[in-house]
Amino acid sequence: MGAMAVALGLLASTACTAEDGTATLRVLAGSEVADMEPLLAAATERTGVRLELEYAGTLDGTERVVAGRGADFDAVWFPSNRYLHLVDEERSAIHTETSVMLSPVVMGVWESRAEAFGWTVEDGALPHLTWEDITDAVVEDGLTYGMSSPAASNSGFSALVGATAAMADTGAALEREDVADVEDRLREFFSGQGLTAGSSGWLMDAFVARRDSEAESEHSALDGVLNYESVLLSRGTDVAGDDLALVYPEDGVVTADYPLTLLAGASEGAVDAYERIVADLLSEEVQAEIAATTFRRPVVAGAADRDPPPVVELPFPAQREVVEDLVATYFAELRRPARTVYVLDVSGSMAGDRIDDLRGALTALSGADEGPLSSRGQAFQEREEVTLLPFADRPEEPRTFVVEPEGSEEVRADLSERIARLETGGETAAYDAVDRAYGLLEEAGEDDHLLSVVLMTDGEVNQGMGLEELFGSLDGLPAHVAAAPVFTVLFGEADAGELERLSSRTGGRVFDARELELEEVFREIRGYQ
Repeated sequence: MGAMAVALGLLASTACTAEDGTATLRVLAGSEVADMEPLLAAATERTGVRLELEYAGTLDGTERVVAGRGADFDAVWFPSNRYLHLVDEERSAIHTETSVMLSPVVMGVWESRAEAFGWTVEDGALPHLTWEDITDAVVEDGLTYGMSSPAASNSGFSALVGATAAMADTGAALEREDVADVEDRLREFFSGQGLTAGSSGWLMDAFVARRDSEAESEHSALDGVLNYESVLLSRGTDVAGDDLALVYPEDGVVTADYPLTLLAGASEGAVDAYERIVADLLSEEVQAEIAATTFRRPVVAGAADRDPPPVVELPFPAQREVVEDLVATYFAELRRPARTVYVLDVSGSMAGDRIDDLRGALTALSGADEGPLSSRGQAFQEREEVTLLPFADRPEEPRTFVVEPEGSEEVRADLSERIARLETGGETAAYDAVDRAYGLLEEAGEDDHLLSVVLMTDGEVNQGMGLEELFGSLDGLPAHVAAAPVFTVLFGEADAGELERLSSRTGGRVFDARELELEEVFREIRGYQ
């Protein structure tokens, strides 16, 4: 019996039935479908079927299922099954799948910026533009935009495939040589990416926040964002007196079809529950409600009041190797490289298991990971600049590592050695260390790097400057440095309120490591760098 068959044998899913007769399907879902929960609650009343959703990234969730780590679930519900089909060529992980709604990945551009580029907005859209036109605006007019990580989020994955397929213009599924032929043009396109994220929702929040706070801070606002049409329509309009105009590239896009997918090994009860909930979701009334409340396109013709612009669907790569090579090339050669300062608490409270966990988490990121697509995207990439800044009573001497294409194995080994030598002792001067981290970013000068700071601390700050003093110091930074977010890792007895304020003030995010493995949290942060 092969590894896939063994893994699938573990699934053997059964729908749970409550005393009131309600059947529960346990579903591993993309975070994008969280907005469906009110509709699903109503569907439970009508059908007696409840979907119990647990959220994960599309690529990570797919790999969990294929690797046999999906035994707790009856079904998956991601924006797309395209990657699942690539890694599970025989579709042995799938019992059945049904598309529920549609949302193409397109670009939103602030109308005021579109006019500056000479683009004409018609009914909230920018017709007759192509991926090449967008690239010309990046090169000639300095257009900047945000996009989620293709190793963490389906919207970024779809945008990368869409741009590449459109520029290759072969009319067929991408091949390796097609990607090579358009690398120079893709590099120009991705030079405009000024924001990345591990999820489509956070990307949109950060994009809008930068525009909304432009007059009040020195953060750099962006001109546009690549995201699902539904996200752009529902969350990106009328900010600071401006609206988003949507670009539907006429040379094609990749569309999410949100297939609710029953996994192999489903029991008769699970199959029955699945069929009941699918029939309800595909009814004309529910399809109309989906369109009205989530801004996604219905799969049932005529269910929506609005008539969305037509899109050209691009062929998706038929080979897993092509997709993996494309994502690897994106990180190593196409996108702007990252420059990150890791501000690491090595105070006395970190002794024992905590420092061991920290060493293990960072070591996992430093190595050449030959694992699944999402895992490889989480390791430190070629051209990336990583600075370790341990602190206790005061910031220690920083050590910077640049993962050059030539000699990367030696750099990774040196990085791992430095991580292994982290020692504990002393108090917690976290804000002095963050202030020093921003100073290091300023000293590096302004170039094409994407900047960020990661703060990991397990205790309350009891040494050096306070949070308000740190904020005062940040006010005087150059705009490109001030735009660097602080991603804080909540660990041990750290002050959750202060870490939230710090992340919010800098455009970052808090990651809670109190109930998750520290390595898992650090891997998730990688989608935001």
